[in-house]
Amino acid sequence: MAGETAARPAWEFPGAFWIANGAELFERAAYYGTFIALALYLSDVVGFTDVEAGWIGAGFAALIYLLPFVSGALADRTGFRTALISAFSLLALGYASLGLFPSKPAVLLALVCVAAGGSIVKPVITGTVSRSSDEASRARAFSIFYMIVNIGSFTGKTIAKPVRVTLGLEYVPLYSAGAALLALLLVLLVYHPKESPEAPRSAAEALRGMWAAVRNLRFLALILITAGFWAIQGQLYASMPKYVIRLIGADASPEWYANVNPLVVVCCVVPLTALAKRLAPVTSIAISLALVPFSALLMAASGLFHRPFDLLGHAVHPITALMVAGIALQGLAECFLSPRYLEFASLQAPRGKEGLYLGYSHLNTFFAWSFGFVSSGYLLDAFCPDPKKLSAAGLSPAQVQAAYAHAPYLWLFFFGVGVAALLALLVFQAVTRRLDRRGRTNLPSFVEH
Repeated sequence: MAGETAARPAWEFPGAFWIANGAELFERAAYYGTFIALALYLSDVVGFTDVEAGWIGAGFAALIYLLPFVSGALADRTGFRTALISAFSLLALGYASLGLFPSKPAVLLALVCVAAGGSIVKPVITGTVSRSSDEASRARAFSIFYMIVNIGSFTGKTIAKPVRVTLGLEYVPLYSAGAALLALLLVLLVYHPKESPEAPRSAAEALRGMWAAVRNLRFLALILITAGFWAIQGQLYASMPKYVIRLIGADASPEWYANVNPLVVVCCVVPLTALAKRLAPVTSIAISLALVPFSALLMAASGLFHRPFDLLGHAVHPITALMVAGIALQGLAECFLSPRYLEFASLQAPRGKEGLYLGYSHLNTFFAWSFGFVSSGYLLDAFCPDPKKLSAAGLSPAQVQAAYAHAPYLWLFFFGVGVAALLALLVFQAVTRRLDRRGRTNLPSFVEH
């Protein structure tokens, strides 16, 4: 396998690589279509409060990134094709149930179903990318994969806006169910990967593989540090939709604001990955963590302006202009982070255990969105509360305006999170370099290129 991969031209990968990426495109379109509307759906359709919706969103997002601990190992044992068939079946069922049965208990069960299916897809697709490449082509393979992820994200959110406006919030998950069914059809018809003969066959082998990943302390430290980036990026789904609709009005387009992120990534990830390949992975990640706090600062700065901006003769709300600018900066930062981070994660995996290790690599988002979504619920309630809550309290128009006066404080909180993550990385870099010079560890080094 390794010899065959090495002999291929730089941009040529086996068929399973491209088919897996096609299925990933449909899955990401389904996921992001519903995810961008989820906070609004939980509050406006199902009836949860902001704080309750924050905890539920955190639980949903956390499950997607925690369950790969188990699903990655199971995928290695059962085979990637069987795992993907199960995953897309669960996703189609979960999304359909979410749209058809908007009661509180049914919605919680549907979200668990979606999370279970999504947790299987993640390590299988990234595992296929890893198996389809070698050390020389792996960074390029993951940059293509990440571009496909963002095309799916862009497509899903683009379609979600007209579905929400013309049909209603409850129809967005039904659109996602259709996308999941298309992915299932693609896998059934043409996805036939070569399975690794070294895939684990027992629970004990899977647990040993998990321990091998956990004891890589450098990898674990990097997971915790990069969680700071994703805690900020996750606010595109946790806070931003409610924030812009409550402050601008129902005509705001949070789906399309959020689409600036994947648009920037699709345009920039391949050339920036090639550029960053010359850097040590930790340097590339440091650039990302240096940029992302300023995205939150730009979003907070909208509170300083009280008149529309003039953009090519069109009046643009300051929240819209600065939100889009902040999201674009996040997309640029993401280009420096994700491909190099996934590249490093894949290099830790023995043949046949890619699903396990790459499932573990996403644990940074588990920590980030558990923290970020819960924080969002409380921050929204404190600084940008639900209009229904204010109306029920009988507040005057002046009191309602005062209730939103400190809304930008939400973004200042996440600016602080980003600064803390950058400082932690600088400390991490200094400590690991010192340990390497003293010969204190034999763990894989990714500080020096």
